[in-house]
Amino acid sequence: MPHPQFDRHALNVKPLSQRKDKVYIEKEHVLPNAEPKPFSETAQKVIDETVQRIKQAREAGKSRMLTFGAHAIKNGLAPVFIKLIEDGWITHLATNGAGIIHDWEFAFQGHSSEDVRGNVARGEFGIWQETGFYLNLAIIVGAYRGMGYGEAVGAFVENEGLDIPSIKEIKEKIAYGLERNHPADVAAAADLLNAVYKFDLKPGRLAVPHPFKRFGLQAAAYRLKVPFTSHPMIGHDIIYCHPMNSCAAIGRAAERDFLAYAKNVSNLEGGVYLSIGSAVMSPMIFEKSLSMSQNLAIQQGAHIDNHFMVIVDLQESHWDWTQGEPPITNADYYLRYNKSFNRMGGTMRYVTADNRDFLLALVRGLEK
Repeated sequence: MPHPQFDRHALNVKPLSQRKDKVYIEKEHVLPNAEPKPFSETAQKVIDETVQRIKQAREAGKSRMLTFGAHAIKNGLAPVFIKLIEDGWITHLATNGAGIIHDWEFAFQGHSSEDVRGNVARGEFGIWQETGFYLNLAIIVGAYRGMGYGEAVGAFVENEGLDIPSIKEIKEKIAYGLERNHPADVAAAADLLNAVYKFDLKPGRLAVPHPFKRFGLQAAAYRLKVPFTSHPMIGHDIIYCHPMNSCAAIGRAAERDFLAYAKNVSNLEGGVYLSIGSAVMSPMIFEKSLSMSQNLAIQQGAHIDNHFMVIVDLQESHWDWTQGEPPITNADYYLRYNKSFNRMGGTMRYVTADNRDFLLALVRGLEK
């Protein structure tokens, strides 16, 4: 017998207007011309080296990837990220599910970051109508249209809404997929059909204004045609609380994102990979993508060795990582960041810095 499941339809889902947030983007956003704090001599050398490697990689047409944790968005850094992609320095952005949510909430209502402890005690944390309904629906419709997770949300923000197909159109797509033996198309259409029935969604344009979309990084990436990928884990994000949630649709969209990410990793010979404030997601998806890319490269008589990685985090490291991995007795060995990335070949640099200051210094260096 199947195990009993939690009924999300029984939840008392409240409107976002009733939630008290801690970060207001119009007040907290960081402009690209803001002044970074001074760096140590060692850190400044790494930043200068990074600037030169990014310039060389762009000249050679190689990947310049920037992977980051949700705090980079919550700290108001979207305008700095946008500057980097507008100027053509970064070819791929990647974050986790929380980064997607903060960026969307800023674009939609101008504020984000609820009181987790207090709201969990009240049974309110993450159980908000607009975030759960709109983001899940954007992903379900995006998966139906063959889009990735970040792309679907970016299109939703940039277009300030989405188009819901009719039941007839969805059923025709299911029939066509069955006839042509396209099971993935059938499954994506079935997910959308389920949402349409369950929430009585009307066909046509669903307009959703995003008055603060100038702060939306996903919208900018969609507009500029720069891949923005999301790498979520089931149950980690607040949108899983809402009854609109479809983990199958999220899986389909996130699979596309992972493969798009891996494709950019395959072009990393001579390229640059920046990882900012992501101690788990970034190294985990990078090592699998690099392994797959090496597999193909080796089949073609090549090997990806000349990639330049920069890891940025507040946690201090006292080991000189240019000398390789530290001895097992060194406490730095246990820094998950360093251990995970240093075993992946290429050249790795570690910078102890706030993500704000590093990104501002990077923009300033690239403009010279």
